[in-house]
Amino acid sequence: MVPLLSAFYFGSAEHYRLLAEHPRVIIDIGEHYERQSYRTRTGIVGPNGRQDLSVQVVHDHGHKMPMRAVRLSYAETWSQQHLHAIRSAYGQTPWFIHYIDDIEAVLLNKYERLVDLQLATIHLAMGWLKLTTEIFVSERYVEGTEIRMGKGGVGPVDYLTPAEERFPIVDLRAGFHPKRPLPPEVTPVPPYTQIFADRHGFQPRLSVIDLVCNLGPRAQEQLRAGT
Repeated sequence: MVPLLSAFYFGSAEHYRLLAEHPRVIIDIGEHYERQSYRTRTGIVGPNGRQDLSVQVVHDHGHKMPMRAVRLSYAETWSQQHLHAIRSAYGQTPWFIHYIDDIEAVLLNKYERLVDLQLATIHLAMGWLKLTTEIFVSERYVEGTEIRMGKGGVGPVDYLTPAEERFPIVDLRAGFHPKRPLPPEVTPVPPYTQIFADRHGFQPRLSVIDLVCNLGPRAQEQLRAGT
């Protein structure tokens, strides 16, 4: 089964555990934009507790927009605010200095579209974790239980699609959501050392930023722990 995902901003540690378990995944940027989801938010924990970092987008009120058309808004300084929050949360972690330049470069690059920022953060984190999962991006909304995947990218299956290009999919777009329990297909990352655990206990399902700043090169091992 090939996981079918919504695009996400940095993503939780569980996103990358899922990627580590599969040779390929599909990211659907033809689906409609949804607020208050992993599409525009990532969670960190700082001295005052858990905090969601939310990206600002240009809203077309009254109209549903496909993800590929959603534009970023820079009317507010959200990217600088995210950087400040990340520095406050992880500045004293052992591995912060190894990742902050990469994070800063992505956040201060003014992308036009939300999906361009999302994909930049995904590829950045995959590089940190040395993941080689193949990411297929679908510009069209994905329907059905199978998809065609090959050198020409992804697309719907029809009667001409050869067997070797047909792949069953598991649709995680709606279920993989910060306000819902993890889908059964997604395994939680086991607890690991977090810098403010003495104040707030272990906080699950945080951003991949939390994982790498606390664990450094051991983050990849943590993704596979318990399997």
